[in-house]
Amino acid sequence: MAELSRRRFLEDSLLAAAALAVGPASVAAAGEAKAVGPNEKLSIALLGVNGRGRELMRWFTRKDTVFSYIVDPDEEIGRQVADSLSEKQGSKVKFERDLRKAYDDKSVDLVVVATPNHWHSLAAIWAMQAGKDVYVEKPVSHNVSEGRRCVETARKYNRICQTGTQCRSMGGSIEAVKFVQSGQIGKVDFARGLCYKRRKSIGPKGIYNVPASVDYNLWQGPAAERPLTRPKFHYDWHWQYHWGNGDMGNQGPHQMDICRWGLGINSLSEKVISYGGRLGYEDAGDVANTQVAIHTIGDKTIVFEVRGLETPPLLGASVGVIFYGADGYVVLNSYEGGAAFDKKGNKIKTFKAGGDHAGNFIAAVRSRKHSDLNADILEGHLSAGLAHTGTISYRLGAPMPLAEIKKQLTAVKCHDNCIETIERTVEHLKANNVDPDKTQMSLGPMLTMNPATETFVGNSAANEMLTREYRKPFVVPPAGGV
Repeated sequence: MAELSRRRFLEDSLLAAAALAVGPASVAAAGEAKAVGPNEKLSIALLGVNGRGRELMRWFTRKDTVFSYIVDPDEEIGRQVADSLSEKQGSKVKFERDLRKAYDDKSVDLVVVATPNHWHSLAAIWAMQAGKDVYVEKPVSHNVSEGRRCVETARKYNRICQTGTQCRSMGGSIEAVKFVQSGQIGKVDFARGLCYKRRKSIGPKGIYNVPASVDYNLWQGPAAERPLTRPKFHYDWHWQYHWGNGDMGNQGPHQMDICRWGLGINSLSEKVISYGGRLGYEDAGDVANTQVAIHTIGDKTIVFEVRGLETPPLLGASVGVIFYGADGYVVLNSYEGGAAFDKKGNKIKTFKAGGDHAGNFIAAVRSRKHSDLNADILEGHLSAGLAHTGTISYRLGAPMPLAEIKKQLTAVKCHDNCIETIERTVEHLKANNVDPDKTQMSLGPMLTMNPATETFVGNSAANEMLTREYRKPFVVPPAGGV
């Protein structure tokens, strides 16, 4: 990045070299993964099994795959899953706390990454450098820079890297996007993503004990060392920026991915502004539970709404996407399909769910063509990047009176629906007994980005937030260092 000092660049480069020195031993022989015949089973190492990993374990239990490793810093949970899976598949599944030990095994073909967000990119990068193909959950990165490093690694080492935005493989989503792009609801220049999910308080901030079964050094990995400040160790890391990305980065990459796809946007946005807050309670969390991010790219606009307090659906969707056309609109309900409507609200077409995202990944692994992927790592990087840049604007903001927020949003001159959005947001807060005149939301700056370089123009503070300081030896390589 242009704003980073020469000293900072040199320090990052040295850290990257140190990380590779202690990474998987097979990194030195990257690209030397064993050839897999068309009838040979693919050996899988699954990382993280206390949440999303359980569902991915089901997805990847197939005739042409076998689980070889369960990796989790929580030994109690990891061993339980490894033992249960060994019995189920009829062959031994090894347990390891440290992913590098699984990566050193040349018999492993695939790595499935379902770790906490702050580990996603480094786990994927180290795996690809060790000659493995990777399925990595969304968001593929904890920040913009490390997502781009994932793309660079996949291309450099000719690895297949699929991202966890499974709507890309769902028949209904594919059909709906084609419908939108065909002009059957007229010109479409605006799409809205929704995450209306009730998120309750995670409890008071304090200093808590890490479970005895967890290797906290391995769990923290790339993130700077910090004590546990939330009551619940597992899952609630989502609501602390040091580890997670809130629902802007948890759910947002799914819906903003579909928005980008339907609008034909293949880059990060040119401008982004965000407002919101953690409202309705005070707890150990620091991410926004109410947030709106507005992205503009040329004459097109993407808005993503996070509402963690009680809220009814919008046009029938709570977690989904709405495409607004001159002659109608299309509503997709997350993973359940959706429908198209004319301007009067009459249904004109239905889109059904269904698809095999894991199967698409396996097929691309065998073809060795990343172009065969429905959700290549580049798509995952761009969609996660929209979430990250929206969060950067929000985190650079400050609480201010509602009237001032409305005034500044009006001056932005984005799509007309952006003003309608804040009016609905205010009504939503009031319905949850939050007075936005007394409990102020924060409004971030309008940030201008150069999509080609994926850096902000004239804002060094924003550019600093495109990456993070990494903890040795768990260092994501800098640009050009993969």
